[in-house]
Amino acid sequence: MKNFVLIFSVLCFFASTLAKIETEDEVLVLTEDNIKEAIEQNDYLLIEFYAPWCGHCKALAPEFAKAAKKLQEMGSPVKLAKVDATVETALSEEYRIPGYPTLKFLRKGFVIEYNGYREADDIVNWVTKKSGPAIKDLPTVEEAKSFIDAHNIAVVGFFKDMESDSAKVFSEAAHSLDHAFGMSSSDEVFNEYGVKDGTIVLFKKFDEGRNDFTGEIDIKKLHNFILIHALPLVVDFNQNIAQIIFSGDMKNHLLIFLSKEAGHYEEYVEKIKEDVKKFREKVLCVTINVDVSDHKRIVEFFGLKKDEIPAMRIIKLERDIAKYKPEKPELSNENIVEFVTAFLEDKLERYFITQDLPEDWDKNPVKVLVSTNFHEVAYDKKKNVLVEFYAPWCGHCKQLTPIYDALGEKYKDAEDLVIAKMDGTENELKDMKINNFPTIILYKKETNEAVTYDGERTLEDLSKFIDSDGTYGEAAEEAQEEDEDDDVPRKDEL
Repeated sequence: MKNFVLIFSVLCFFASTLAKIETEDEVLVLTEDNIKEAIEQNDYLLIEFYAPWCGHCKALAPEFAKAAKKLQEMGSPVKLAKVDATVETALSEEYRIPGYPTLKFLRKGFVIEYNGYREADDIVNWVTKKSGPAIKDLPTVEEAKSFIDAHNIAVVGFFKDMESDSAKVFSEAAHSLDHAFGMSSSDEVFNEYGVKDGTIVLFKKFDEGRNDFTGEIDIKKLHNFILIHALPLVVDFNQNIAQIIFSGDMKNHLLIFLSKEAGHYEEYVEKIKEDVKKFREKVLCVTINVDVSDHKRIVEFFGLKKDEIPAMRIIKLERDIAKYKPEKPELSNENIVEFVTAFLEDKLERYFITQDLPEDWDKNPVKVLVSTNFHEVAYDKKKNVLVEFYAPWCGHCKQLTPIYDALGEKYKDAEDLVIAKMDGTENELKDMKINNFPTIILYKKETNEAVTYDGERTLEDLSKFIDSDGTYGEAAEEAQEEDEDDDVPRKDEL
């Protein structure tokens, strides 16, 4: 009997040890040893596979922890978990993790790819929908208030007939968007919120507090209404919200470049809210903190210098990202309204960034080109002109520099040949786009035909390209066309 009790105690201890899973900020910490127990214990599990050194993972961590705490407070059956994919390599292979962070949702053991946004409320809404009904019934005022209070954004449809065509459109929107959706047919709830039958209200804990949709309930119009009003009047750019901004239906963005360190946010953001509200249906206002190192490329893309901040620009997310610059640089309410109005009335010319032309641009064997002298030099019909388009941060460009300088030295006395270079990140051309760095193009004399080089980047091979009048190492026609069709930079690189 004693042996039986001892064995039973050991087994119980062993079982409890297996079931024990550590948590950090309410997030389960999973390993190869305990993931099976976690899946058995939880019907709904959202797992983040991360790398400790990954910047995007570090940005996600506090939002993920916030979501985990909120789900716990809600009494949700969904648990959030994380796996250090650099340590648990076997789990990374098993779950086919392509990069970091990758999120997988396990619903009763079945794996679903997480395709939601990465803010805490978005995570909560996404997993809540995946683990339950898309719309919560709100029969009483107490339940309606509790539902609205529990979410940063809550969309509520007020319908007397839950089976009406309008209610069905609302239901369709609820299944396709990741926000929290509720529905009520109660007169008591109608009176509490002062609405009529067929009204849809977006409740939010920022800006106006609520936005009422009262027009014809069409799925496209309803989608657009929710996507626009679920965002703040002034959106502060970060990597978590980048996907929302660039993948949304709103293609016109007013970008306000500010320095938090200089106190610009306190000085400008509140003041401009009333103005941007006037055109929020047509233009999304986004602030960009220039103090953040990750935003350096965005600032460079607009050719902005530190002493120009604060500043504003408009982009239109077409295939080649059209940019617009105000005539009056001061960030005043009057200038903002004037700038956006001129844009919406199609009265602005696109602008292209350029560097100032150095006085000694033609002093060295490799000539320096900028946007303002490019066409004059490159399209000189009396000369062949070889141009390297480079980026200062590009490692391949840095490796090419001594070779390209040697090439310039070799042909410095040629009367009908110019070796030149242009910083493709600081200079833009109306008639062409450069997608990759370095890109080397030979502009042939007499015809100005542009031939892209696709050979080895050695002094010997580049010389053969020049001496063969662009036939040796010429890029295939299809490749050249692809380069011409690509955008610079891609929207997801901004």
